Amino acid sequence: MPARPATVRRRKVFYIPGYDPFPPRRYRELYRREGAQQAEISGYALNVTAGEGGGRFGWHASALIEDMRIEAEFEVLIWSDIVRGSMSSSIPATYAQLLRTAWRYIGSGALRRLAVLPKGPLIAALYPIGVLILQLCLALLAAHLLGWALSTAWRAAVLWAFGKGAILNGGAALLYWGPFFVVALLVLRWFKRQDNRIYAYYLMHDYAFSASRNGATPSELQDRMDDFRASIAAALQEDVDEVLIVGHSSGAHLAVSILADLLRAQPDLPARPALSFLSLGQVIPMVSFLPEAHQLRADLRFLSERDEIVWIDVTAPGDGCAFALCDPVGVSGVATRDKQWPLVFSAQFSRSLSPERWSALRRKFFRLHFQYLCAFDRPLDYDYFQITAGPMTLGQRYANRPPSRSRIDVAVSKYTSVAP
Repeated sequence: MPARPATVRRRKVFYIPGYDPFPPRRYRELYRREGAQQAEISGYALNVTAGEGGGRFGWHASALIEDMRIEAEFEVLIWSDIVRGSMSSSIPATYAQLLRTAWRYIGSGALRRLAVLPKGPLIAALYPIGVLILQLCLALLAAHLLGWALSTAWRAAVLWAFGKGAILNGGAALLYWGPFFVVALLVLRWFKRQDNRIYAYYLMHDYAFSASRNGATPSELQDRMDDFRASIAAALQEDVDEVLIVGHSSGAHLAVSILADLLRAQPDLPARPALSFLSLGQVIPMVSFLPEAHQLRADLRFLSERDEIVWIDVTAPGDGCAFALCDPVGVSGVATRDKQWPLVFSAQFSRSLSPERWSALRRKFFRLHFQYLCAFDRPLDYDYFQITAGPMTLGQRYANRPPSRSRIDVAVSKYTSVAP
């Protein structure tokens, strides 16, 4: 491996979010708030200011850690507009997505293989299916009860007014079916308005987007990833000590493909700056296990063998939305004897958070999926803010860190081909 700089004074950080429709401003505010808490807990100084703009969104962090001043420039690689576009489906279209997505995972056998891995992500995948079906059943039940009540009242009124010989069926049927569809639609719309608390539609759109091409990358997203690759390549020409790419959740598999393409295009990168990749809360098997994910599997294999990069993968068993301690290269069945990366270990939520804090968070599943980006009140060897604004490269920080003993690195995927 080429020699790396001994210390970091200047760093460029690219953050690739997961499937998130919200504006990137929330990541700056999250970093500012949680970074201040972590700095106070751990005894260092961290100051966060807005970025310079220029058509890109980011922020600047200045840290004083171990008597060293470090400057870090952050840029969020934005694809939230693509996410919002994929979420614009109507209620009937969402239920059509449900059927298509369920068939892609069940019919391909991917769901059965995913069930071998930690159950949290599988439960998270089944959750929107179950909730949306339950919502549909409740809407139909409410519509049926109202229609039945109206048609029964009509029958009783007609019998009272005209006697037993009155013709009943036409009016009763009209009063049943007339409000039936209106009520069902109104109930479903009400459920959809509650999705900021339930997340059923959000997760359904997430899994549908990942499976939209059976694991192949949608063309619109590929164009955006090419732009991201150009931004990272330009940063590697700047006067910085480390270029760090952070991929969270679905952003992790985007980062894998972006970096693989970058290294194919530039096979002889200089030793400075160091090129580092931190994947957090990854859900890579949800895509790499699909039949047409040939390119992602090829990118996983390629990246895992490269000397020019350091790849650290951090998950936690307490995060029910991530494939905790699953080596994404190993479980995807593409590991070779030349495999070096990633180093897989746990953020150990239950130990790095105090019992009181852990008790307050452990049932907040979606909040825990973002804990990697937040402060720990009993930090161990994972500190997001020292990784992104501290004096060591990612490789130096974890040079002697062994992988977690309970990691899963055996081949599980049914599909392991790296070419169509």
